[in-house]
Amino acid sequence: MDGKKPYIIAIIIQVIYTGMFVVNKAALDHGMNSFVFIFYRQGAASLLLLPIAVILERRNARSMSFLLLLKLFICALIGITISLNLYNVGLKLTTATVASATTNSLPVITFCLALLLRMEDLKLRSRSGIAKLAGVALCLAGVLVISFYSGPFLSPVNHHRAFSAGTHASTTTADSASRSTWIKGTFMAVLAVIAWSVWIVLQAAVLKEFPNKMLVTVTQCVFSVVQSFVVAVVAERDFSKWKLRPDIGLLAIAYSGLLVFGVSYYLQAWCVEMKGPVFLAAWAPLGFILTIFCSSFFLGEMVHLGSIIGGILLSGGLYSVLWGKSKEKTKNIEVIVSNGASQDELVHMGVEEKEKKNSEEERDVSSAFVAGQV
Repeated sequence: MDGKKPYIIAIIIQVIYTGMFVVNKAALDHGMNSFVFIFYRQGAASLLLLPIAVILERRNARSMSFLLLLKLFICALIGITISLNLYNVGLKLTTATVASATTNSLPVITFCLALLLRMEDLKLRSRSGIAKLAGVALCLAGVLVISFYSGPFLSPVNHHRAFSAGTHASTTTADSASRSTWIKGTFMAVLAVIAWSVWIVLQAAVLKEFPNKMLVTVTQCVFSVVQSFVVAVVAERDFSKWKLRPDIGLLAIAYSGLLVFGVSYYLQAWCVEMKGPVFLAAWAPLGFILTIFCSSFFLGEMVHLGSIIGGILLSGGLYSVLWGKSKEKTKNIEVIVSNGASQDELVHMGVEEKEKKNSEEERDVSSAFVAGQV
């Protein structure tokens, strides 16, 4: 049973994120302002994490310099405030299916960014290099298909929606949205993922300087609350629309701020520790499949063929890059063996390399999710 736990946990994580896509989309369809929603969501997350940080890390907080706080402020601005607001705008203009599909491009975009910064190598004459390049091409093709090709619509599996939104939903589904609005929403979601990728790289550098995930995460959450409030005030000056009511909007805030931040974070941290971040990332396409079904069943979304094909291409790009990375790692071990390293030396080198790599990747991936990303 213990051997099956990581697989069960990975499935639960994808179910939680599927719920987030569907519930958040329902809240936006009911007329909740997307910028106000992000402010409340980050506020709920801060209320959850801040007391824990005060109890556990209040002594270490004194060692945070002004320069470090400035770096965290910039990280929060790029990776949380800008990324989440762009993503919610994209979600509002398209569908939950598109929003879920674009998240599969995160590892690919992060790889491209690392390649530009010379943090990654691309050997075009090797199978791993070709796989990585193919993954980038598939990712780009997936985004273009989602943006410019609609195809026939698939009828919703349930015509009696659990989260009925009346006229709000009808204006945001694929069949009634204008082509320009649909393209804008798709690229908003992609820009959000690009901002998220930039943030992962920046935060990796910050964590090397100050390796305290809890304080780094909580500080960024608090900064994002202030930043999101400023953005929300500029975007929505009618404060009567800020009032929370016992409806789907409040449910979405509680779900994202408490369940995603609380339960999902610890499940992801545990899963990454047991199997590594590549194992967790490989389950992302399952979330896409679940979102297609749940958005159709609960929201009555008419998913079009272009979104499904684009999502498949994005998932293919994800697996291609992950396979290339895995093949490259295996190749490095074979080189060490061919150079005459003893079994003890190989084990020692492999353990050290694995521990170092898993530690760095775990910090990046785990902190990314807990800080408020999708």
